Amino acid sequence: MTGIALPAPDPAILARRDEIIAGLKALVPGEGVITSEEERRAFETDALTAYRRMPLAVVLPSTTEQTAAVLAFLGREGVPVIPRGAGTSLAGGALPQEDAVVLGVAKMSKVLDVDLANRTVRVQTGVTNLGVSAAIAHEGFFYAPDPSSQLACTIAGNIAMNSGGAHCLKYGVTTNNLLGVTFVTLKGEVIEIGGDALDAPGLDMLGLICGSEGQFGVVTEATLRILPMAEGARPILFGFASPETAGACVAAVLGAGIVPVAIEYMDKLAIDICEDFAKAGYPRDVGAMLIVEVEGSADEIDEQLARIGAIAGDHGATYARQARTPAEAAAIWKGRKSAFGAMGRVSDYICMDGTIPTGTLPQVLTRITEICDNAGLKVANIFHAGDGNLHPLVLYDMNDPVSLAKAEKAGEDILLACVEVGGCLTGEHGVGIEKRDLMTAQFTRIELEQQMRVKSAFDPNWLLNPAKVFPLDDRLPKVAA
Repeated sequence: MTGIALPAPDPAILARRDEIIAGLKALVPGEGVITSEEERRAFETDALTAYRRMPLAVVLPSTTEQTAAVLAFLGREGVPVIPRGAGTSLAGGALPQEDAVVLGVAKMSKVLDVDLANRTVRVQTGVTNLGVSAAIAHEGFFYAPDPSSQLACTIAGNIAMNSGGAHCLKYGVTTNNLLGVTFVTLKGEVIEIGGDALDAPGLDMLGLICGSEGQFGVVTEATLRILPMAEGARPILFGFASPETAGACVAAVLGAGIVPVAIEYMDKLAIDICEDFAKAGYPRDVGAMLIVEVEGSADEIDEQLARIGAIAGDHGATYARQARTPAEAAAIWKGRKSAFGAMGRVSDYICMDGTIPTGTLPQVLTRITEICDNAGLKVANIFHAGDGNLHPLVLYDMNDPVSLAKAEKAGEDILLACVEVGGCLTGEHGVGIEKRDLMTAQFTRIELEQQMRVKSAFDPNWLLNPAKVFPLDDRLPKVAA
């Protein structure tokens, strides 16, 4: 049995399963309701695969109107709802429960409008992150947030978790590139929030929705900010003798006022595993590696890389290699983008997501090593170094409950170390179930209660994505709808 507590299913809801399914089929005809055990199994977990629960049913509406009808029906029936994008959450954000209906956005995957003059694109939220850029690349534009799962993850999930990616150092995370949403409440109300402009009138409800992890409602459409592609871009690899010197180099680059498009970090274990998989030409004789990418004209790129190279040299870089062709650049990024998949070939792992001030990178990297060494576990560090968003992968054996328990405890200690230096529990993966019980380390009781009052305003009976985000023992009493 895994260590994170999950609530027992409601027997009264389980007893009404046939009735609930009949109601869903009346609202979403055809193949939009999934009921067989074999087909539901595809939805029993997300990317936090140590935890699995078979949902009561799965419903896949194809329009905002169907989504509203489904939410209103389930709200009236008192049935919990688990909003789901592509199920790539690494924090258990889309983990179902036996008495809950999974509401997926997979059938809402259209690009609705492209407005190049105003640099916006309107999409249904089932479209993949990479699908947005693919729809506008021929016009010389792109969508900036680029999580590693961008080939599969949806805009719905990106909004729910406020996802970032390698290039968020320069371009920001989802909230910085989100202009408006169509938002559906549990009562079936459809609300337009934000708009086509950078600053919409009224209260900043959009800032509240982005990163709310499915706690408030379901986003079915989104207006996104798109940007013209840079004139050119070029990554460079630096190798260092130790993780600490690589971390110090990151802080020095940013402290010099240089803002690259991305600064990505990989340690020795991560380098070897990714190189075995991607054959990207990574140096194997270094203790840590940075991928730094800059963009602009050829002269601007040369000038920036010369400054960065000098700083890297001052910090003892033992290896440096610039990408000279598009193929070389693609190979460098292939290794980094495929890192999580490459790691999965050799071991089970828990991927953490703490964020820290960049100036504390050297000491936190040392602390991560100490925590995992003391637990007798290996750790591979792969993360967005430029904005201090750490992704240590704690390796364990899923078939060994003791190994899993050690990994979860090590992960908790790593996140607590992030909070201790002034960071936070999550940068882009969300809280989900994984970090739920650590929220009291980040927030006071008063702060948590205020957040829970906001939750209750949207979802009085706490039916939306239950058992996530807020510690189970600290929840406010349910109130009448």
